[in-house]
Amino acid sequence: MAFYLFVLGLLVLSSAAFMAGRRRALAFGDARRLHSRPSHHGFYVALWCVLPALAILAIGQLFEENLLGLFLVAGMDPAIFAEFGGRDAFVERVCALAASGLVSQSEGVLREAALHYGSLKQTGQAALFVVALTASLGGLALGRRALSPSFRARNRVEGFFQATLVLGSVLSILTTIGIVLSMLFEAIRFFQLIPFHEFLFGLQWSPQTAIRADQVGQTGAFGAIPVFAGTLLITLIAMCIAVPIGLFAAVYTSEYATPKIRATVKPVLEILAGVPTVVYGFFAALTVAPMVRDAGFSLGLAVSSESALAAGLVMGIMIIPFISSLSDDVINAVPQSLRDGSFAMGATKSETIRHVVLPSALPGIVGAFLLAVSRAIGETMIVVMAAGLAANLTANPFEAVTTVTVQIVTLLVGDQEFDSAKTLAAFALGLALFVITLFLNIVALRVVEKYREKYD
Repeated sequence: MAFYLFVLGLLVLSSAAFMAGRRRALAFGDARRLHSRPSHHGFYVALWCVLPALAILAIGQLFEENLLGLFLVAGMDPAIFAEFGGRDAFVERVCALAASGLVSQSEGVLREAALHYGSLKQTGQAALFVVALTASLGGLALGRRALSPSFRARNRVEGFFQATLVLGSVLSILTTIGIVLSMLFEAIRFFQLIPFHEFLFGLQWSPQTAIRADQVGQTGAFGAIPVFAGTLLITLIAMCIAVPIGLFAAVYTSEYATPKIRATVKPVLEILAGVPTVVYGFFAALTVAPMVRDAGFSLGLAVSSESALAAGLVMGIMIIPFISSLSDDVINAVPQSLRDGSFAMGATKSETIRHVVLPSALPGIVGAFLLAVSRAIGETMIVVMAAGLAANLTANPFEAVTTVTVQIVTLLVGDQEFDSAKTLAAFALGLALFVITLFLNIVALRVVEKYREKYD
């Protein structure tokens, strides 16, 4: 409750700071004498109001646990700590008990300490919020005092937002680097246990390792070819469904449909993107997979109850909106002057679409295809429920297969120790999938550069 009051108070103070800065700028007289607009002065004062409060709140949250621990153990008998393995262990036990909400069910010293810890935390948070709001008031006064007709408020405000954008970009880059390095280091540990060529070119995937030396399958098999083959097979089936339907739907809604039909058809297609993947998985397992099996039996084909075809069909339906919606936006972004010029040269509507509109929109369409491929490669629930977990090396769409993401989830589910090849194999699969995706992006960029139409 105190946090919501703090947020409400900070919003009120920031609004008051904006109005105070704007009114002070207007009070200087002729607006032409001002270096910046009155709204820039208002934003400047509002930033002075908000930033000190947020900084104090962040610092307080950073040191809150340590400070509360010091206040908790102050004045307590040191002999109590020995029963719990030391002071730090006692504080951790009390913090866990207070966070669990089971204080009333405990007894003795832990219960009293947890109650005391809870009261200390409430008092500390209230004091922190009061200090932060006080600093906000002080920032409001300092920011308002700095205003003058020649004050460069616009430069300060725009500089702050530019620095924020740069910081966001840097954090995104560092996050990407951190993800790659985390996979790389663990994958290196895996390749110290399993030879690289065995993982990359092995034809059998059975990562289960035995706990005891006398159990079967003690060493496991880590040939990843069947896993990557299953991933590519399901992705290929999905793209064969999604690409033509999605692209044709985009061309229809952008070039042929009336505005009324387009306003109806496009939202209906985009609803498919909002359906949870587990629902698609149920649909694939309970409806599509039996239909595929029955159709195969009627044709005399041996079809597994869990097949790559069932998973690929449903996955293709799922990613249709990614292609249709993005391609529709890209096609609509092609200048109308290009269409008019094509019509003036005597081209028909279909010729204009094939020779002018689609080449102009090619980079965006390729981007939509890449997004759809990435979505298909990263899908898990549909594959688990419709294609199974069997790592079969096959190109037959009627057999059960598995994918990289499914195996990663399977390997990391439950209590795992990160010293075994079984668990580390998940990071090797993730790194390999990252490299494959990067290669596909590079190929797509080359294709776009070669075939893109450029206009002056």
